[in-house]
Amino acid sequence: MKKLVLTTFAILVAIQLFSQQKQWTLEEAVAYAIENNITIKQSELDLKLADIQESDAFYRLFPNLNGNATFTSNTGNNINPATNVSESFSFLSFSTGIQTNVTLFDGLRNIRQLQYARMAQVAGQYNLDKMKDDIALFVANAYLQILFNKENLKVLKSQNEITKQQLQQTNELVDAGVIPRGDLLEIKATLANDEQRIVIAENQIRIALINLAQILLIKDYENFDIADDEYEIPISSILEQPVSAIIQKAKETRFETKIAEQNVMLAEKELQISRGAYTPTLTAFAGYSTSWIDNDFFDRSFSQQFSDNAGTRVGLQLQVPIFNGFAVRNNVKRSFINIERANLQKEQAELDLESNVYQAYTDLQGAKKAYESALVAEDAQSQAYDYSRERFEVGIINSFEFSQALLRYENAQSEVLRTKYDYIFKLKLLELYFGIPLY
Repeated sequence: MKKLVLTTFAILVAIQLFSQQKQWTLEEAVAYAIENNITIKQSELDLKLADIQESDAFYRLFPNLNGNATFTSNTGNNINPATNVSESFSFLSFSTGIQTNVTLFDGLRNIRQLQYARMAQVAGQYNLDKMKDDIALFVANAYLQILFNKENLKVLKSQNEITKQQLQQTNELVDAGVIPRGDLLEIKATLANDEQRIVIAENQIRIALINLAQILLIKDYENFDIADDEYEIPISSILEQPVSAIIQKAKETRFETKIAEQNVMLAEKELQISRGAYTPTLTAFAGYSTSWIDNDFFDRSFSQQFSDNAGTRVGLQLQVPIFNGFAVRNNVKRSFINIERANLQKEQAELDLESNVYQAYTDLQGAKKAYESALVAEDAQSQAYDYSRERFEVGIINSFEFSQALLRYENAQSEVLRTKYDYIFKLKLLELYFGIPLY
């Protein structure tokens, strides 16, 4: 018993340590979200239902087979099975039989319903795949936001260390009488402001982590964290492609257009099914039945009665639609309207996709230029900061002017990070439109 308790305790400690040490990569986060997202699970259930509907449609092409059995206690006025005359008496009876039916022709509705069910399976898979792409992008955006916040915090802490060093140097300059004591107070205020911004940045990281954890349906917010690997801008030639080529590729590969095209095909198949109701339905049937009556009327055994009373029937049944309150005609009209609606939705989906690709292409160009400009600005602000620091140390500028130079440098570094991760996300988005996987 003691050994079992110690083993259980060791396992729990190991699990706790693992949860504390686990740092999620982007690939792990996306894979976990796709596996556990509730909306995706619901779509997977819809796909299973589509599979069942396909199975229903397939087996409707086969004959059915049904058996029956009836045991009856008859009292009062009944037909005497021996004399076939109505009398008041009591007797027991048992009958059983089996029958099969098969549709020979129904305007091809059964075949087309099978085709419809298989097309619905494809549409369901497209919907599921699109949802996975959407979730992956959502997770990637949240993940990159955390990385930005973390790198921004590193910048703030680094600048905070510089401010601390500057405070020490300023204190020495004040003691030496090079600069006034008011400059020392200004540096102290800058240090306090740095520490405040660090606290805010740490809170932003925590909020961003909670946001991603909620997307992944992970409730252990305290121990949830991501890997601190820095993401560099991947090498890509996507902007070398003409936007028309990206649009064409998107129309060929994106699930938005595939879903719309499949819906048009489903609507057209519905029209064929509706029209099939105009045609007669021819059904073949065959059956076997037998019965037994208690021996008060028949001096025959149970097995002999079953043999003597056996009978078979084989036949054809033709049903011709003559008048059904215009239900078939109205269903056909509805099908035409659904085809028109599906075509309009397909056209709108193509227009939306084209617009989205143009927007993504333009956004990526802008993000690239913004990142390049931010790098130039950061370099310029770095040089300006170094120059201001040198001038401050010899008393040419005061502490306020120096702190402003430092603040501009910090802002330039933060802008580089912001534009960097914005560029990465928009690059991945445009590549996804071009058929390149997210990871």
